[in-house]
Amino acid sequence: MNPYETNLEKTVANYVPLSPLSFIERAKDVYPNRPSVIYGNRQYTWEQTYDRTVQLASALNKRGIGIGDTVAVIAANTPEMVEAHFGVPMSGAVLNTINVRLDVNTVRYIFEHAEAKVIMVDGQFAPTVKAALEITEADTSNILVIDIVDAQAGEVFEKIGEMDYEAFIATGSLDYAWTLPEDEWQAITLNYTSGTTGQPKGVVYHHRGSYLMTMGTVVGWNLANHPTYLYVVPLFHCNGWGHAWTMAAVAGTIVCCRAVDPKVIFDLIATHNVTHFGGAPIVLSLLASAEKSDKAKVKHKVEVMTAGAPPPSAVLEKMEALGFNVTHVYGLTETYGHVVHCAWQEEWDDLDLQAKAELKSYQGVRFPMMEALAVFNPETMQAVPADGETMGEIMVRGNTIMKGYFKNPEATAESMKDGWFRSGDLAVVHPNGYVQIKDRSKDIIISGGENVSSVEVEGVLYKHPAVAAAAVVAKPDEKWGEVPCAFVELQDATADIASEEIISFCRGELAGF
Repeated sequence: MNPYETNLEKTVANYVPLSPLSFIERAKDVYPNRPSVIYGNRQYTWEQTYDRTVQLASALNKRGIGIGDTVAVIAANTPEMVEAHFGVPMSGAVLNTINVRLDVNTVRYIFEHAEAKVIMVDGQFAPTVKAALEITEADTSNILVIDIVDAQAGEVFEKIGEMDYEAFIATGSLDYAWTLPEDEWQAITLNYTSGTTGQPKGVVYHHRGSYLMTMGTVVGWNLANHPTYLYVVPLFHCNGWGHAWTMAAVAGTIVCCRAVDPKVIFDLIATHNVTHFGGAPIVLSLLASAEKSDKAKVKHKVEVMTAGAPPPSAVLEKMEALGFNVTHVYGLTETYGHVVHCAWQEEWDDLDLQAKAELKSYQGVRFPMMEALAVFNPETMQAVPADGETMGEIMVRGNTIMKGYFKNPEATAESMKDGWFRSGDLAVVHPNGYVQIKDRSKDIIISGGENVSSVEVEGVLYKHPAVAAAAVVAKPDEKWGEVPCAFVELQDATADIASEEIISFCRGELAGF
């Protein structure tokens, strides 16, 4: 018998389930008067945000919502969306944030598949929700619809719910005695994948993973207390990368951004002295291409986290020149968001901008909360050599891997067979151990037997001074089977640039095939 397991038991004194809900309670206790959320002319402190989330939880419980129930939210980045990330799980329910860009049929499918009991909807997206509920085969008589009324949205939208959000949380009690989950494995959120190859899959997160995601972000992003974070990342996307919970942990200030507009973003950064924000590479591209007068508003250094498709080194170089320090991260919906990052090395500080940008385009190494990262040949499960050339599939293992796909045990088992979560992303490992994605396995273009990385071609296109955005796909070809085809948006839509000029530029940077 192990003597360290005798009379040394878990008790309420020495074991508490991990949950990101503990962060907002601490923020309220320690920093009650610090600003928590700013949105236009609305501003709250951490004590006020805590009170509002408690009222939301209480109001939900009074309507019979609790453990195992799904609360759907389809909304922009507003204070209500931030509050839902605390108030819904405080009630014991599971938060399902829905992509506002989805079509009516997909939204209907998600409502049905998730068995939503409550739907909170921003007025801008009410027509989609209304249409989805009209065509659903589910019983809608017991679904509670709550309107999120945003006076700063720029226009008045139709109300489709039983009551608005403010009236709803007013039915809740400030004295509501919410508790942490008894089991940290309990579901906290449900996020649906894009569904580009069929119906979207529901990815289930648990309290433990969300807590550890927060702590890993604090360490991996070198966060000190009280940053000011501009929420550009949609809160429906991997729960906004978990940054609402992260800002509660460090008692930061969240500045809400309703829509992606370079002028608005630069204004908010300058007005609120924003220190951090996150955004997809396309957001960085928009900022890098913005008007000089807008760029000039920002005089201080800003830390930026970017994720998604590998950002072109040319865009990273432009952001660096603006004084934005970009940290490139990588992850998937199934991994709670970012689990790999380009951890910066001091010896890289003296490199020129182009060399720095190239390094920052690497996905890098695992975050502190991720236990293992590997690039394997998916057939043999052998690690690829660190030669920067041999491609394999990125695989990860750790506590911020989803519980699984909701109501889909077959897909869950397939995604995590052999003890690793399989990303479907193809990458190489450089001699320094840093991983770099080359493409999605399904997006590799096979031309005359040669593997062409659409990501690599896009990266070269972005280097052309006239190119603002680029996307490369496979085009059928009688001789080669398929060839790369590029869709290009120019910096100046009126510019007279022939496709031959772009092709010639690429020919000087890429192999002939």
